[in-house]
Amino acid sequence: MNQFRLVLYFLLLSCLYPSLGVAQSLPAIEKGIEKQTFAFVDRDSTLYLDFYQLEGDDQTKPCLIFIFGGGFAKGRKDLPYYYEYYNFLVNSGIKVAAIDYRLLLRKKGNEVGVFNTKPLEEAIDYAVSDLFAATSFLIEKADDLAIDPSQILISGSSAGAITSLQADWYNQAQHPLAKTLPENFSYKGVIAFAGAIFSTQGKPKYDGSPAPTLFFHGTDDKTVPYKKRQFLRKGFFGSYQLAKWFSKAGYNYTMYSIEGAGHKIAGSPIYNYQPEILQFIQLNVIQGKPTQTDRFLADKP
Repeated sequence: MNQFRLVLYFLLLSCLYPSLGVAQSLPAIEKGIEKQTFAFVDRDSTLYLDFYQLEGDDQTKPCLIFIFGGGFAKGRKDLPYYYEYYNFLVNSGIKVAAIDYRLLLRKKGNEVGVFNTKPLEEAIDYAVSDLFAATSFLIEKADDLAIDPSQILISGSSAGAITSLQADWYNQAQHPLAKTLPENFSYKGVIAFAGAIFSTQGKPKYDGSPAPTLFFHGTDDKTVPYKKRQFLRKGFFGSYQLAKWFSKAGYNYTMYSIEGAGHKIAGSPIYNYQPEILQFIQLNVIQGKPTQTDRFLADKP
């Protein structure tokens, strides 16, 4: 029980940007990449997405939706730390939509405890709901933005990785929130940096196959569990545990365990593992080749 309480506590305190050893010289959006901003849904306030592509690019391409980290309490989509990821993806032939979502724990974080996880559950569901709204918006605007609606990926860091994994699970498990998505829609791929699924029913069960999933996680992550932290049927099921279940079920996944690394893996693969990310997108997502890969890698500075 104490371990589970600790996970909740650190999740609420985590804020990706200042805690991951970010380089002093942060990147900018590269010349030749254009940014457009769109309002995609009105909730308590209007939520926006930033859409990145090569200037004047009218070729239909896949699109990746990115969800920032920050413990569902902090963060924003336009932190310069993330620009390296956006530049890399756009230059690799992937259009990017970086989205806002409601940060419910900004106001309710101090209410969360072992016996009161409802604010955390609501915060995750709010984020997933907003991701689904952004997805529907992009599908509706697919012709105008020249994106392929059958090739929409989702990716996130820390809380954003939880949102990505949770959203794909909800979609495949026919969760009520997923009813806002077009019928028979599935994400083309998931890329999760230090993510997990939060379940109140024990092991997450899928009615259909999850999207091909790329996991990155530090084996010593004390913020979002690498394996799992569970109290009765309620808990966080981290990348290692999910990959273990994916392997047994025959699902398409690639798991990179970074030995000895902590929560900095919520962001550092953006800089340190671009070839691995691109290989996954090209092989598992674009070409649709099923693989089951588990690799343990040494941490990079």
